[in-house]
Amino acid sequence: MSTFIIGIAMIALTVALYIPATRLYKRIKWPIFMPVLTTTAVIVVILLITGIKLDTYMLGGKWIQDLLGPAVVSLAFPLSKHMDVLKRNVIPILGGTLGGSIVGMFTGASVALLLGYPKDIVIALLPKSVTTPVAIQLADQAGGNASFTSLFVMIAGFSGILLGPLMMRWIRIKDNSAYGIGLGSASHALGMARSFEYGENAVALSSVSMIVSAIAGSLFLPLWVSIIYG
Repeated sequence: MSTFIIGIAMIALTVALYIPATRLYKRIKWPIFMPVLTTTAVIVVILLITGIKLDTYMLGGKWIQDLLGPAVVSLAFPLSKHMDVLKRNVIPILGGTLGGSIVGMFTGASVALLLGYPKDIVIALLPKSVTTPVAIQLADQAGGNASFTSLFVMIAGFSGILLGPLMMRWIRIKDNSAYGIGLGSASHALGMARSFEYGENAVALSSVSMIVSAIAGSLFLPLWVSIIYG
C-alpha cells in the first residue's frame, strides 16, 4: 500500500473520531471529554491494539500537524477585531505570561533536579509551556531530548485545559480575559482551543499570550540552562 493511501487513511481515522468526540463534548461539558483529549486517547488505544506504529500513523498525522501553523495564523482575525481589548490588557498579558514563563521553568527544573533527572531531560522539560514547534527547537538547540519535550508539552497542555479553569474558578476569578491569558500562556494551542468557550476576547488574548510565551521561552531557556549547569 502506498504511503499516500496510508496517509489519507490515517487522516480519515482522525476525522472520523474527532467528529463524534466534538458532539459528545457539546452534550457533556466536562473538560475530560474535550475532543482533542478523547480523540488522542482513542487513537493511542487503536494503535496499541492493532500494532500500527506511530511512524505509520504520522504519514497522515504529519499533514494534520503541518496545518497547525496556518490555523494559528487564522487567529489573527479575532485578534484584529479586539485590538482595543489587547491595548487595555497589555500589562496583564505581559505580567501573566512573563511571570508564568519564569515560574513554570523554575518549578519544572527544580522538580526534575530533585528527582535526579539527567541533563537532557531537565532541559527538555524547561519549554513545556511553549507551543510544540518552538519548544522542540529550543530544547534541541540547548542540548535537550526533543522527543521528551513533545511529551512534556502535551502533558502541560492537557493538564492546563483540564485543571486550569477549575483552579481559576476555585480562587474565584470570573473575568473571561483572565481565562484566555492563563490558558494561552500555560497550555499553548490546546489552551486557545479551550478559550473559545469564554468568548472571542478570551481567544484573542489567549493567542497573544501563546506568542509572548514562545518569545519569553526563547529568552529565558538559555538563561536557566546557564544558571543550572554553568
